[in-house]
Parts: sequence; structure tokens; C-alpha cells
Amino acid sequence: METLKLFTIGFTKKTAEDFFTLLKTAKVRRILDVRLNNVSQLAGFAKRDDLGFFLWAICKIEYHHMPLLAPTKEILDAYRKSKQGWPRYEREFLKLISDRQVEKMISKELIDHGCLLCSEETADHCHRRLVAEYLRDQWGNVEIFHI
Repeated sequence: METLKLFTIGFTKKTAEDFFTLLKTAKVRRILDVRLNNVSQLAGFAKRDDLGFFLWAICKIEYHHMPLLAPTKEILDAYRKSKQGWPRYEREFLKLISDRQVEKMISKELIDHGCLLCSEETADHCHRRLVAEYLRDQWGNVEIFHI
């Protein structure tokens, strides 16, 4: 069984130059945007339509919005507004993607050399890390790189 390479990246606190250079250097083939809201005016170069254009024009990288891998508005709002913190969010999000059976809904070909994109600067407290680890645990042949 061949090992799949799965990358993750956040765009916050990265210049466009740094962001696209990291993707090119890692040889990412496709961005899998796991944000619930990918059109925010605060996203700068990472707004959906602009990002898809830049990825292809600069790096020849495909863009896919993957709301199946995003939290629900309710889970996200509860995390942002409550004092419950990360452990509760992590439990609720992992239950959500387990209930959605994302490992059966997404092809391994799409994941291989794909990069989960979210806004968080680091993967520590971001659902992109949870998705990557969940797929690794379900499939057993996923190597994760946080770039």
C-alpha cells in the first residue's frame, strides 16, 4: 500500500509570496479548502475565486472547496463564543466528520499530494489537523506535513 502525502497550511500571517512558495516547494498538486466561509473580505489573496486563479496561474495547483471537511456554523460559533475551549470543539468536530463518514466520501487520489487549507496560522488548534489525523487513522497510509 503506497503512502499518501497530505499537507496542511494556514494563510494567516503569511505573505502571498511565502504562501505560494511553500506550496510550490512541497510539490502540492491541489488545495482542499476546508473553510466554512471561503469568501470573507478578510481573507485577502485567499478568497475563493482569487485563490483558485492565483493557485493555477502561479503554481499550476488545482483548487477544490471541501465543505464536507468544514465544521458546521453551530460548532464554530459555539467554539468562538464560549469558554468551553479547544477540547470540546475537537470532540464535536471529530464526531461530525465521523458521522459524515468523510473517509468514504473523499477519494484517496484527491487527498494524495493535496493540501488542506484553513485560515489558522498553525495547525495546533485548527480543524485541518483534525481532518488530516482522522484520515490517517481511518486509512492508515497517510503521511502528514504541516507547512
